[in-house]
Amino acid sequence: MATLIIDTQFGQLAVTEQDGAITRLTWGDTADGEPTALLLAAKAQLQAYAAGEGQAFDLPLRVIGSPFQQAVCDAMREIPHGETRTYGEIARALGQSAQAVGRACGGNPIPILIPCHRVMGAGGKLTGFSGGTGVETKLALLRHEGAGGFLI
Repeated sequence: MATLIIDTQFGQLAVTEQDGAITRLTWGDTADGEPTALLLAAKAQLQAYAAGEGQAFDLPLRVIGSPFQQAVCDAMREIPHGETRTYGEIARALGQSAQAVGRACGGNPIPILIPCHRVMGAGGKLTGFSGGTGVETKLALLRHEGAGGFLI
């Protein structure tokens, strides 16, 4: 397991690789181990995203969690850059409650790469975010992507 730090306008991102897949992204400043080719690819893609030059991530990701957690993360990965979905929309697609989807979004181990910041409350309401400085970071990510014109 190795962790690489990437400086962005959204804060210092700590990206962790384990057994050939990205398993974690947190806000932090502690690197661990030697940077791997995968971590360097993640750094390049996250820097391109932060610079407004990249809209999609092409990295192997592994969500360590329940099948439901994995299904919610898969659904979030399908949300296009610059768009949002509500907890309710994802819940209906998965046959679950919006509250359960909200808990799974809050437990997303790989934010940004799995874009939980693109998930909103009912009626497009801005809700919490577990990374960075919370809602402020979510808002910064959404503005960066040009999502939700009401946020500008």
